[in-house]
Amino acid sequence: MNTSIVIADDHPLMLRGLTDFLNSKGFNIVGSATDGNSAYNLIVKLKPEIAILDIRMPYKTGLEIAEDCIKNDLPTKIILITFDKEEELYEKAKSLNVYGYILKDFAVEEIETCIEQVINNKPYFSEEIVQSLNSSPINSHLEELEKLTRSELKIVKLIAENKTSHCIAEELSISVRTVDKHRSNIVAKLGLDNKPTSLSIWANLNKEHL
Repeated sequence: MNTSIVIADDHPLMLRGLTDFLNSKGFNIVGSATDGNSAYNLIVKLKPEIAILDIRMPYKTGLEIAEDCIKNDLPTKIILITFDKEEELYEKAKSLNVYGYILKDFAVEEIETCIEQVINNKPYFSEEIVQSLNSSPINSHLEELEKLTRSELKIVKLIAENKTSHCIAEELSISVRTVDKHRSNIVAKLGLDNKPTSLSIWANLNKEHL
């Protein structure tokens, strides 16, 4: 199992614990860092398949690194680890299409499963965080699904796969403008707010019902 991984966390014990654990499981830890700048430089230099990043680090946060990776077309898949259960951070992470989001309390139990999913291009989000957000009103829109047309349902399913409007337009052979129009209709029908990430978060949280 030679998946190359960079790990960054400003807590030395957490960093060492995760590194030792993943080494013992046969993963290839190619670099580690205790701050965001060093972590980003390692990703640029080593182009690992996966980077496991603490959300809050000096100089650059895990979210800022994820953003820079997108801007600079870096192929590394990002897994974020955090103590935070804030919806805002989760939304931001989803909008950056990160592949994993794990609560530190469960990092050792979940990290192996998370990496295996990510290697297979499947996003993995800590059940704890999903449950705490699922208990929010986001889940009360399920009955609204019946109001969606077949085209709109198709689009919601593709959004749940983290596909962009451009990808969806190509896949369905329609224009990006049409996709965006469908998106705003879906948001209205589901009664979601107009934040750019609301629909993708809702779609991801309710994948199994689509």
